Amino acid sequence: MTPQVHKVYLGLGSNQGDRQQNLSLAITLIANRIGPITDQSDLFVTEPVGFKSSHLFYNMSIGLETTLTAIEVLKATQQIEKELGRKKKSVNGIYHDRLIDIDILLYDNETFHSPSLTIPHPRMKERRFVLEPLAQIAPQLVIPNETKTITELLADIC
Repeated sequence: MTPQVHKVYLGLGSNQGDRQQNLSLAITLIANRIGPITDQSDLFVTEPVGFKSSHLFYNMSIGLETTLTAIEVLKATQQIEKELGRKKKSVNGIYHDRLIDIDILLYDNETFHSPSLTIPHPRMKERRFVLEPLAQIAPQLVIPNETKTITELLADIC
């Protein structure tokens, strides 16, 4: 039996160290451990959101295919973050500078909620730094429980 292949979109960010290298290493590890990258946005330079810092973020989105479950993707991305030097995750809306941040934005056209993971990402519709790179690689995509495309959601917040 052939395993089911899932389409996943991830948001990546870095605002410490060699930001471009951090993202490049993360993409290589994601491709090796989770599945082949099918889409990759440009880098977007953005201000930190939710906290003050003098360090700008490099943000991007990637699309990939995987046979892993959503929880397996979460575990793999958290391990990659840890290996690349991320010491702690943001908790209760308290954010901080980070070497690497990998968020699962979408997993197929599914909705999922557990204590450790919510899909679609619960704040993606409010965040230009998520929507702008995602619109570059999936402009006509409609997220679950929405009627607007990624491009239309981006236009709403611009």
